[in-house]
This record gives sequence, structure tokens and C-alpha cells, in this order.
Amino acid sequence: MGKIIGLTGLSGSGKGTVCEIMKGYGALVLDCDGIAHKNMAVNGIAYGEIADAFGKGILRSDGAIDRRALADRVFNDRASLEKLNEITHKYIREYVVNEIDKNRDKYEYIIIDAPLLIEAGLESLCDQVWVVYADEDTRLKRVMERDDISREKALLRFKNQKDISFLKKYADVVLDNSGTVEELKKQVYEILRVRE
Repeated sequence: MGKIIGLTGLSGSGKGTVCEIMKGYGALVLDCDGIAHKNMAVNGIAYGEIADAFGKGILRSDGAIDRRALADRVFNDRASLEKLNEITHKYIREYVVNEIDKNRDKYEYIIIDAPLLIEAGLESLCDQVWVVYADEDTRLKRVMERDDISREKALLRFKNQKDISFLKKYADVVLDNSGTVEELKKQVYEILRVRE
């Protein structure tokens, strides 16, 4: 029976890096952002509800959801963000539960990589919750580079996220990713070694 690890952290904290390290240990990674993007595609399960809720202003000329326009809308308005989460979380949970059922006996570790792990109620599926942490300057730099956005836009996203102290309340493990990848690898190795 595989161990279910819920992985969360604030934007730019380095969840993706932890996932890559865990893949090296043979883990199956369920990428909730990736699942959400698939669900939002034109033929995706959440497309109609999102288009109805947010209107033509978030659609590109080909009918696809313009994720950047949607992000600008929801990161400026808490009610819109809550509405989007209400639509997307139920489908993500359904997918994750199915994948765990199908794969639990095939993998030693299954990682639920979810920025909103707690808010979506996915922590209830986990044997452990891992929170990845990095200082704000490091996170800002990473998000600006990764998403090609201004400092102001990155800070606006940060403003709409829970505080790290909220996440740490749920954490079985806290990983500090303010340093190098090697340092992070060492922390993961120690955690897996201790918990065998």
C-alpha cells in the first residue's frame, strides 16, 4: 500500500522541485494544477461552468479559456476566486480519488501536489502533509521568472494566499527550500529514511 503524501506551499516555494525529487524515489505525482488546466480545456469537465460563471471576457477568440485573463480576474477579487475554487475543487478531488484507488498498490508513494490542498479538503485523503517553504524574496523571484509577470502581479497573487503559518498547522513535515536543490534533496532523503 502506497503512502499518500499531500504536498503544498505558497507560490514559488518549489513544490515542483520536491515532486521531481520524489519521482526519483519512484513516486506517482498527481499535479492538481495540471488536472485543473485539463478540466478547463474546451472539452474539459469544468469548461462550461467556468465560462458561464465568468462570461465571454475570459474567453479567447477560439473559445478557449484565457487562463491569464481568468487569473487577473480572480486574483483581484476574492469572491471570484472562491467561485472558481468551488467549481474546480470538486472535479480535482474526484480525479485524485480515482487515481489513488487505481494506483495505491503500484507505488510506494503517491504525491498530491496541490497549492490549495487544505482549502480543497484533499488533506483528508493523505497519510502525511508536507509543506514546502521559502522566504518571500526567493518566491517572488521564482514566480516572476516562471510566469513572466511583474513584481506587482506576483505580490497580488501572494496577497490572495493563506499565510504560511496556516499551512504549517496541518504539516507533518516542513521543507525549507530557500537554499539549493542539493539542500532540499538532503532534507527529503532524511525524512524518507526516518519514516521507513
